[in-house]
Amino acid sequence: MSGARYIKDGEEIKEVILESGISVKPIYTPEDLKEIDYARDLGNPGEFPYTRGIHPEMFRKLPWTTRQYSGFGTPGETNERFKYLISHGQTGLNVAFDLPTQLGLDSDDPMAEGEVGRVGMAVDSLRDFEIAFAGIKMDTIGSGLTVNAVASIILAMYQVVAEKFGFPLDRISATPQNDILKEMVGRGMWIFPVEPSIRLIGDTIEYSCKAMPRTYPVSICGYHIRESGANPVQEIAYAFEIAITYIEHVLARGLGIDDFVGRLSFNLDIYGNLFEQVAKFRAARRLWAKTIRERYGAKEKRSLQFRMLAGGGGAGLTMQQPENNIVRGAYYALISALSGTQTMALCSYDEAYTIPTPKAALISLMTSHILAEEMGLRDTVDPLGGSYYIESLTSTMEQKISAEMRNVEAIGGMAAAVSSGYVQREVAKQAYRQEKAIQDGTLVKVGVNKYVVEEDEPDVELHEYNPAALDEQVARLREVRRTRDSRTVVRTLKDLEAAAKAGKNVMPYLVEAVKAYATVGEMTAVFKEVFGEYKEPSIF
Repeated sequence: MSGARYIKDGEEIKEVILESGISVKPIYTPEDLKEIDYARDLGNPGEFPYTRGIHPEMFRKLPWTTRQYSGFGTPGETNERFKYLISHGQTGLNVAFDLPTQLGLDSDDPMAEGEVGRVGMAVDSLRDFEIAFAGIKMDTIGSGLTVNAVASIILAMYQVVAEKFGFPLDRISATPQNDILKEMVGRGMWIFPVEPSIRLIGDTIEYSCKAMPRTYPVSICGYHIRESGANPVQEIAYAFEIAITYIEHVLARGLGIDDFVGRLSFNLDIYGNLFEQVAKFRAARRLWAKTIRERYGAKEKRSLQFRMLAGGGGAGLTMQQPENNIVRGAYYALISALSGTQTMALCSYDEAYTIPTPKAALISLMTSHILAEEMGLRDTVDPLGGSYYIESLTSTMEQKISAEMRNVEAIGGMAAAVSSGYVQREVAKQAYRQEKAIQDGTLVKVGVNKYVVEEDEPDVELHEYNPAALDEQVARLREVRRTRDSRTVVRTLKDLEAAAKAGKNVMPYLVEAVKAYATVGEMTAVFKEVFGEYKEPSIF
């Protein structure tokens, strides 16, 4: 972002200020690195503080996992898309659920009307998971499950369907997003109040440690906070404070830090200035390692390693001249690779206006393959390491992230900051500043406020909502209700209610309810009765 001009050696030079508020100098030299100690601040890849990557050989040994976000309509349609992407080299799934599922509503609930299968896969019962994952090698293909308020229910379904298909639980890998505080900050798919929501997350973490050792039970999601308007510093700071909230809740249950923290992962966003984004991720890796070791005394290397999915952000795309988004997506992929990601999930060029078409999704997937196979991104670890600019920017980003974390902790931590609306207000203010900068041209958006091309209405392919999908989904739901053992369903739901009231870990009870083909809506209704519902604070 360009701002005012300043004078250097009698010459007027444009000032550049990044989104994070960092002023960029025209040139960086060894003088900018005089405070940086290699062993202390960088280290070799695979060594503390992991600035240069969490594995010694990184992509030279294994490429990043590719996971295109996919899922729409019925479980059958979603299964077809899964298999299409896998057949073209995708190595993991990133599952989208429709809004009724995310809000714990069955497809025949009046509140679900018009939304069933629209922006993700509709799920009502175990029967839907049986269809969606039919023919998927769940012992070799890991799945991200993009769901939050009902993540415990969906994780239970994932476990049961894997067992039903004969996959050992110590071989399956699932990553439910399961980050409710992020929902309360930036996305809105909440159901229950703050404290019981955190308790459900604690249940999934505690349970996974014992039952599903390859599962990452929480993916702390700075991604949606950034998409809601946060700058890169806020994205990492708020994500870290959310993680700290979950960590301290689980520690209070009696688990040790090394028992579980190595299974927390992060879902983070990419758009904007390339160098700022790369520095953001390098700073995050370093700060996470230092925080977990110094604040919590973690001993194991795995506990200190910052694991992330770094995906291209839809907020960086434009409806104007949508083909330009193919170029943007390629640069987002480049940033992801240069940042040392574990998983790459790119937005598709048409996501500014529709659910990705198969062609658009394939272009994004092939972009990742081209980087890995043709462009040399796997040749050496951290190729930007040692750059005067990158290392200076990384240190400045770390300082600013730490400062914003202290602001949250001064309020009493992330749960208090969310309950009071502090974080929501800060994100809203930043979103306003960003939009204003685009409108007045201070922040250049090619094809929107600069290099605008007069063109006819773009010829774009939209995802048409299929009303027949609703009929199919509701018919299957009613068939499940008709054929299941109703007495077993009632018993398991009563057991679930008793466990929730008694403060027990609800995961074993959810598993039994899922096996009985209890529905998402029925299990959610139990939690609503016990926990109540969240009331959003005013941010004005």
